[in-house]
Amino acid sequence: MHPNPLKEKLRNGQTVLGTALPAPTLGVTAATCKAAIDFLWIDTEHAPYASESLEMLPVIARQNGVAPMIRVAWNDPALIKKACDVGAVAVMVPQVNTAEEAARAVEYTFYPPIGQRGVSPNWPRIAGVDWNHVIQTANDETVLIVQIESRQAYDNLEEIAAVPGIDVLFIGPMDMSASLGVITEMQNPELQEMMREFPRILAEKGIPAGTTLGDVEEVKQKLAWGYRFMNVGNPLAYGVQALNGYLEGMRG
Repeated sequence: MHPNPLKEKLRNGQTVLGTALPAPTLGVTAATCKAAIDFLWIDTEHAPYASESLEMLPVIARQNGVAPMIRVAWNDPALIKKACDVGAVAVMVPQVNTAEEAARAVEYTFYPPIGQRGVSPNWPRIAGVDWNHVIQTANDETVLIVQIESRQAYDNLEEIAAVPGIDVLFIGPMDMSASLGVITEMQNPELQEMMREFPRILAEKGIPAGTTLGDVEEVKQKLAWGYRFMNVGNPLAYGVQALNGYLEGMRG
């Protein structure tokens, strides 16, 4: 349960795969964590709930050997602290556009001497693990994912990548399409060229490139391009897709 091996896998050059949690409930979380995933994406940016709604969910993921990754709503110390204290192994920070903003994300995510996060996690008491040990080893476990979602951020990519403490840089294709003026046009040539270059640039800096996609063939393509941190859709969407296929076959 602690420490989760996600950070070690990234440091060893392994490709890590996750999926998004369709609903913040105990049963859905437990069922999703039975898949062979490395991390579970729990979104508190666009979903209509925040860390106080998660309660046992990150602990359940940890108990299943899965790293709970919580995306916070903004690069805010209060939101990041709460995500960590409720049990996140990984924290994803959206809309980071400059090296200065990236440095603030590091400061908010880690305990001293790396950062300035306040100390009082809740999840160890719920999980029944050693509170002091969790605190003393938290910096060695915690994974910080910084999202690159605008042309400004992409233009500042090398400077952002140079900020110590970032574990993954993650390009958000939908927001990037909006920034490029081609919102929702996911196969736009300029966007696709940026996505092709993204892992190449980061490989020279020694930082894994991440993204999120639903189409399985495109996921395979991006992995071939060098992405090492991949969110693979969500089980609800794939389940509905599979069910429709079964129903069409039965009616045919």
